[in-house]
Amino acid sequence: MNTPTKIAIVGLSLALLVSAGLNVFLYQQCQKYYLQLNARGLDPLGLSSYPNSAEKIQQPVIVFYGDSRAEAWSAPDQIKNATIINRGIGGQTTAQVLGRFPQHVASLKPKIIVIQVGVNDLKAIPLFPEQKETIIRNCQTNIGQIVKMSRDTGAKVVVTTIFPLGRLPIERRLFWSDDVAIAINDVNDYIKTLAGDRVTVFDSSQVLANSQGIVDPKYSRDLLHINPEGYVALNKAIAGILVP
Repeated sequence: MNTPTKIAIVGLSLALLVSAGLNVFLYQQCQKYYLQLNARGLDPLGLSSYPNSAEKIQQPVIVFYGDSRAEAWSAPDQIKNATIINRGIGGQTTAQVLGRFPQHVASLKPKIIVIQVGVNDLKAIPLFPEQKETIIRNCQTNIGQIVKMSRDTGAKVVVTTIFPLGRLPIERRLFWSDDVAIAINDVNDYIKTLAGDRVTVFDSSQVLANSQGIVDPKYSRDLLHINPEGYVALNKAIAGILVP
C-alpha cells in the first residue's frame, strides 16, 4: 500500500470517528431536550420541585430565586445570621418563575429575595425571530411583576441583571444570533429602571464580564452558565447588600 493511500485511509477513518462522535453528541442533546419538554408538560411551573414551604423556617430568610443561574448560586459564606434558601429551577422562563412565586417564595415570608431570571426567554429569539419584540417585552413585563410581587411580601428585593453570555461554542452557532446579546442588554436596561424603595439592582456584568462584554473565561462554565469561582466573586460583591 503506497503512502498516499495510507494517508487517505487515515483521513477517512478520522472523519468517520468525528462524524460518529458528533452524531452521538447531537442524539444526546436531542434526547435531553425531548425529556425536558415532556417533563415540563407534566408540571409546567415546576411546583413539585420544592416542598410546599409551609413548614416553620428560622427567620430571617434570604431566598435566591429564578432559573438555573439562581439554582446554581451557592449560599454566601459571608452571611452568618440568616437562613438561605434556594428556589431556582433550571430552564425556566420568566413566566414560569412568576407563576410559581406564591408557592415557592411568598410562603417562606422572606426578608430578602435575590432574583436572577430572563435568559431562557431571550435565548429563544433565534428560533422565533419574528417574535423578537414580543419575547423581549414579555420578559420585561414578567420581571417587573416578579419584583412587584416580591416587594408586596414586605421583603427587600435584589434584582440582578441577566448574567452576560460566555463564549459561543461551535455546536450552537446554527441556532444562535447576536440578537440574544442585544436583547439581554435591552432587558438589563429595563431592570435598572426598577431600582427604588426596597429594590436594589445588582449589575452582574460589573463582576463577571471582561473587556469584550462576555463572561471572563475564569468564571465561565459554558455559554449560559458560570462556574463556582464566578459565584464566589458574585457573593463577595453582593454580600454587603444581603445584610438582613
